[in-house]
Amino acid sequence: MILTETRLRGVHIVDLQRIEDKRGFFARAWCQEEFRGHQLNPCLVQSNVGFSTRRGTLRGMHYQLAPHEEAKLVRCTMGAIWDVMIDLRPESPTHMQWVAVELTAQNRRMLYAPAGFAHGYLTLTDNAEVFYHTSEFYVPAAVRGVRYNDPAFGITWPSEIEVISDTDQSWPDYCSRPRAASSRPPRRQSHER
Repeated sequence: MILTETRLRGVHIVDLQRIEDKRGFFARAWCQEEFRGHQLNPCLVQSNVGFSTRRGTLRGMHYQLAPHEEAKLVRCTMGAIWDVMIDLRPESPTHMQWVAVELTAQNRRMLYAPAGFAHGYLTLTDNAEVFYHTSEFYVPAAVRGVRYNDPAFGITWPSEIEVISDTDQSWPDYCSRPRAASSRPPRRQSHER
Protein backbone atom coordinates (compact mmCIF):
# COMPACT_ATOMS: atom_id res chain seq x y z
CA MET A 1 0.00 0.00 0.00
CA ILE A 2 1.14 3.52 -0.77
CA LEU A 3 -0.15 6.11 1.71
CA THR A 4 0.13 9.78 0.75
CA GLU A 5 -0.94 12.40 3.26
CA THR A 6 -2.99 15.27 1.86
CA ARG A 7 -2.61 18.84 3.10
CA LEU A 8 -5.23 18.07 5.76
CA ARG A 9 -3.39 16.38 8.62
CA GLY A 10 -4.46 12.76 8.96
CA VAL A 11 -6.28 12.48 5.62
CA HIS A 12 -4.46 10.04 3.33
CA ILE A 13 -4.84 8.87 -0.24
CA VAL A 14 -4.29 5.11 -0.27
CA ASP A 15 -3.06 3.56 -3.51
CA LEU A 16 -2.48 -0.11 -4.17
CA GLN A 17 1.09 -1.29 -4.56
CA ARG A 18 0.61 -3.87 -7.26
CA ILE A 19 2.61 -7.05 -7.72
CA GLU A 20 1.94 -7.84 -11.38
CA ASP A 21 2.47 -10.89 -13.56
CA LYS A 22 0.79 -12.47 -16.60
CA ARG A 23 -2.33 -13.26 -14.54
CA GLY A 24 -2.91 -9.65 -13.49
CA PHE A 25 -1.92 -8.24 -10.13
CA PHE A 26 -2.13 -8.76 -6.39
CA ALA A 27 -2.14 -5.97 -3.80
CA ARG A 28 -2.96 -5.39 -0.15
CA ALA A 29 -5.99 -3.13 0.26
CA TRP A 30 -5.88 -3.03 4.05
CA CYS A 31 -3.19 -3.71 6.65
CA GLN A 32 -3.73 -2.99 10.32
CA GLU A 33 0.01 -2.97 11.01
CA GLU A 34 0.75 -0.49 8.21
CA PHE A 35 -2.06 1.84 9.29
CA ARG A 36 -0.79 1.75 12.86
CA GLY A 37 2.72 2.52 11.60
CA HIS A 38 1.40 5.70 9.93
CA GLN A 39 -0.45 6.71 13.15
CA LEU A 40 -3.83 6.00 11.51
CA ASN A 41 -6.67 4.33 13.34
CA PRO A 42 -6.19 0.60 12.68
CA CYS A 43 -9.57 -0.39 14.15
CA LEU A 44 -12.30 -1.02 11.57
CA VAL A 45 -15.58 -2.35 12.96
CA GLN A 46 -18.15 -1.88 10.20
CA SER A 47 -18.25 -2.01 6.38
CA ASN A 48 -20.91 -0.28 4.28
CA VAL A 49 -21.96 -0.26 0.63
CA GLY A 50 -23.72 2.65 -1.04
CA PHE A 51 -25.13 2.35 -4.56
CA SER A 52 -26.45 5.27 -6.61
CA THR A 53 -28.19 4.74 -9.94
CA ARG A 54 -27.80 8.28 -11.29
CA ARG A 55 -24.82 10.46 -12.08
CA GLY A 56 -25.01 13.68 -10.05
CA THR A 57 -26.23 12.02 -6.85
CA LEU A 58 -24.84 13.64 -3.72
CA ARG A 59 -24.63 11.83 -0.38
CA GLY A 60 -23.32 13.81 2.58
CA MET A 61 -21.82 15.59 4.33
CA HIS A 62 -22.13 13.25 7.33
CA TYR A 63 -20.37 12.64 10.64
CA GLN A 64 -21.15 11.23 14.08
CA LEU A 65 -20.89 13.07 17.38
CA ALA A 66 -18.41 12.03 20.09
CA PRO A 67 -17.97 9.50 21.51
CA HIS A 68 -19.04 7.84 18.23
CA GLU A 69 -16.79 9.78 15.82
CA GLU A 70 -15.69 7.66 12.88
CA ALA A 71 -12.49 7.26 10.96
CA LYS A 72 -13.38 6.19 7.39
CA LEU A 73 -11.63 4.35 4.58
CA VAL A 74 -13.57 4.88 1.32
CA ARG A 75 -13.27 3.16 -2.06
CA CYS A 76 -15.37 3.31 -5.24
CA THR A 77 -15.92 -0.24 -6.53
CA MET A 78 -18.09 0.63 -9.55
CA GLY A 79 -18.17 3.83 -11.59
CA ALA A 80 -16.63 7.03 -10.21
CA ILE A 81 -17.18 9.50 -7.37
CA TRP A 82 -15.83 12.86 -6.16
CA ASP A 83 -15.09 12.03 -2.51
CA VAL A 84 -14.95 14.96 -0.07
CA MET A 85 -13.72 15.28 3.52
CA ILE A 86 -14.19 18.43 5.63
CA ASP A 87 -12.05 19.02 8.72
CA LEU A 88 -14.42 19.73 11.63
CA ARG A 89 -11.77 19.40 14.36
CA PRO A 90 -11.94 22.77 16.19
CA GLU A 91 -8.30 22.61 17.33
CA SER A 92 -6.96 21.74 13.86
CA PRO A 93 -4.98 24.33 11.85
CA THR A 94 -7.04 23.20 8.83
CA HIS A 95 -10.42 23.50 10.59
CA MET A 96 -13.23 24.06 8.04
CA GLN A 97 -11.00 23.19 5.07
CA TRP A 98 -11.84 20.39 2.67
CA VAL A 99 -10.09 17.96 0.40
CA ALA A 100 -11.56 15.99 -2.51
CA VAL A 101 -10.23 13.01 -4.45
CA GLU A 102 -11.65 11.31 -7.51
CA LEU A 103 -12.14 7.64 -6.67
CA THR A 104 -12.93 5.26 -9.50
CA ALA A 105 -13.27 1.54 -10.03
CA GLN A 106 -10.36 1.83 -12.47
CA ASN A 107 -7.88 3.71 -10.26
CA ARG A 108 -8.78 1.57 -7.19
CA ARG A 109 -7.70 4.53 -5.03
CA MET A 110 -9.01 4.93 -1.48
CA LEU A 111 -9.35 7.92 0.82
CA TYR A 112 -8.83 7.71 4.58
CA ALA A 113 -9.96 10.35 7.08
CA PRO A 114 -9.56 10.20 10.85
CA ALA A 115 -12.35 10.95 13.31
CA GLY A 116 -13.50 14.55 13.25
CA PHE A 117 -14.23 14.88 9.53
CA ALA A 118 -17.52 15.20 7.66
CA HIS A 119 -17.70 12.94 4.63
CA GLY A 120 -19.72 12.94 1.43
CA TYR A 121 -19.47 12.24 -2.26
CA LEU A 122 -20.94 13.12 -5.64
CA THR A 123 -21.37 10.38 -8.23
CA LEU A 124 -19.60 11.13 -11.51
CA THR A 125 -21.18 8.19 -13.35
CA ASP A 126 -24.44 6.30 -13.37
CA ASN A 127 -24.43 3.12 -11.28
CA ALA A 128 -21.73 4.14 -8.85
CA GLU A 129 -20.99 1.89 -5.90
CA VAL A 130 -19.03 2.93 -2.82
CA PHE A 131 -17.57 0.53 -0.26
CA TYR A 132 -16.25 1.98 2.98
CA HIS A 133 -15.09 0.91 6.42
CA THR A 134 -15.64 2.80 9.67
CA SER A 135 -13.91 2.69 13.03
CA GLU A 136 -17.19 3.03 14.95
CA PHE A 137 -20.60 1.44 14.66
CA TYR A 138 -23.46 3.41 13.14
CA VAL A 139 -25.35 5.19 15.95
CA PRO A 140 -28.49 6.90 14.57
CA ALA A 141 -28.78 9.32 17.52
CA ALA A 142 -25.20 10.54 16.91
CA VAL A 143 -25.57 11.23 13.17
CA ARG A 144 -25.14 14.85 12.09
CA GLY A 145 -24.27 16.64 8.90
CA VAL A 146 -23.17 19.84 7.27
CA ARG A 147 -24.68 21.18 4.07
CA TYR A 148 -22.88 20.47 0.81
CA ASN A 149 -23.22 24.11 -0.29
CA ASP A 150 -22.59 25.83 3.05
CA PRO A 151 -20.55 28.98 2.29
CA ALA A 152 -18.47 28.31 5.42
CA PHE A 153 -16.67 25.61 3.42
CA GLY A 154 -16.99 26.76 -0.19
CA ILE A 155 -16.75 23.28 -1.70
CA THR A 156 -16.30 23.32 -5.45
CA TRP A 157 -18.29 20.42 -6.91
CA PRO A 158 -17.12 19.19 -10.33
CA SER A 159 -20.61 18.83 -11.83
CA GLU A 160 -24.23 19.65 -11.16
CA ILE A 161 -25.98 18.05 -8.20
CA GLU A 162 -29.11 16.40 -9.55
CA VAL A 163 -30.21 14.02 -6.77
CA ILE A 164 -29.96 14.75 -3.03
CA SER A 165 -32.03 13.78 0.00
CA ASP A 166 -34.20 16.34 1.79
CA THR A 167 -32.09 15.79 4.92
CA ASP A 168 -28.78 16.45 3.18
CA GLN A 169 -29.95 19.71 1.63
CA SER A 170 -31.44 21.06 4.85
CA TRP A 171 -28.58 20.87 7.37
CA PRO A 172 -28.23 24.28 9.13
CA ASP A 173 -25.33 26.64 8.47
CA TYR A 174 -22.23 25.35 10.23
CA CYS A 175 -21.15 28.76 11.54
CA SER A 176 -24.53 29.37 13.19
CA ARG A 177 -24.19 26.27 15.40
CA PRO A 178 -23.08 26.60 19.00
CA ARG A 179 -19.75 24.84 19.46
CA ALA A 180 -16.43 25.17 21.20
CA ALA A 181 -14.56 25.91 17.97
CA SER A 182 -12.63 29.10 17.48
CA SER A 183 -14.07 31.83 15.31
CA ARG A 184 -11.30 31.67 12.73
CA PRO A 185 -12.54 32.49 9.23
CA PRO A 186 -12.65 29.61 6.74
CA ARG A 187 -9.46 28.96 4.82
CA ARG A 188 -9.15 28.33 1.11
CA GLN A 189 -10.50 25.10 -0.28
CA SER A 190 -8.39 22.28 -1.59
CA HIS A 191 -8.90 19.42 -3.98
CA GLU A 192 -6.68 16.63 -5.15
CA ARG A 193 -7.10 13.96 -7.80
